[in-house]
Amino acid sequence: MSLLERLQTLADRYHQLTEQLSDPNIGSDPKRLMSLSREQSQLQAVYDKYNEYKAVMEGIEDAKFLIAEEKDEEIREMAKEELRELEQHVEPLEDEIKILLIPKDPNDDLNVIVEVRGAAGGDEANIFAGDLYRMYARYAESQGWKVEIMESHEADMGGFSLISFLIKGQGAYSKLKFESGSHRVQRVPATESQGRIHTSTATVLVMPEVDDEITVDIKPNDIKIDVYRSGGAGGQSVNTTDSAVRITHLPTGLVVTCQDGRSQHENRDQAMKVLRVKLYDMELQQQQAELAAMRQSKLGSGDRSEKIRTYNYPQNRVTDHRIGLTIQQLDRIIEGKLNDIIDALLVEEQREKLAEGLGE
Repeated sequence: MSLLERLQTLADRYHQLTEQLSDPNIGSDPKRLMSLSREQSQLQAVYDKYNEYKAVMEGIEDAKFLIAEEKDEEIREMAKEELRELEQHVEPLEDEIKILLIPKDPNDDLNVIVEVRGAAGGDEANIFAGDLYRMYARYAESQGWKVEIMESHEADMGGFSLISFLIKGQGAYSKLKFESGSHRVQRVPATESQGRIHTSTATVLVMPEVDDEITVDIKPNDIKIDVYRSGGAGGQSVNTTDSAVRITHLPTGLVVTCQDGRSQHENRDQAMKVLRVKLYDMELQQQQAELAAMRQSKLGSGDRSEKIRTYNYPQNRVTDHRIGLTIQQLDRIIEGKLNDIIDALLVEEQREKLAEGLGE
């Protein structure tokens, strides 16, 4: 199928969706309305670019016809000039369209649940985990997204041994999905009296929030639910009732806890949501493992412990090891200005998919 034929097929689907959405009775089925609206929204950019491409190709045909049939030499010269101008637009338009036609990750538009944990490096690793949380929270704010803390375990010396949070916003997963992995920091800790540079790590896990259209089968007999009193930093009690909830998924051994809600019921709902997301993420990882192994993608193999990025404070430098990108603006990046890194990762993903022929 030629590029124009593929675009025509998508345009036909766009018109079909427009007709279905104009049905006066569509409002009686909110789920269908949302599904059709979402599909049309996803096709909008391709549809607009198709109309632009089609106009250029029709203009080229008209110019060629005038050159071949017109007797007036002045008109023929004008047609030749127009043809040259139009032909210069064809290749750039085709490149843009090929990128738009790359199969989209079905999770790209979803909210995300992010977990950041202090790893190797003791107190400094936990402090760094806190820095990463604030970095993502500020980036989310700059995108107009909302951040909700789901679970947090503050460390005695600052930062977090674990913090998980929900980021709500259109396209959150598409921008943050590359952040999963091991993040390394090189700096002089505040507690270091000799001025020596230490290396510490924190791990980041980014998962799409499972929406109502995705089914994750969790049988009641497969889970064990425990309730206990919430605890703060240093083991201090922050709640005098058994409101914290721990859910263990027996078949996989996954354990999820939630204690930051205002009631046991709220904590249980949050914990079940996180469990569903983790089980869905496990399934995605299994499905993608074989493909990831074959592709040897620079964007990472999916191994959560893989070192993906280094933050070097003495040199004010951030390096993303997957694409060999180095930026001498760590101070800006740690403040949440992540666009340069995220855009570079998106471009590399597009380049690799095009090279593999997925956009053809």
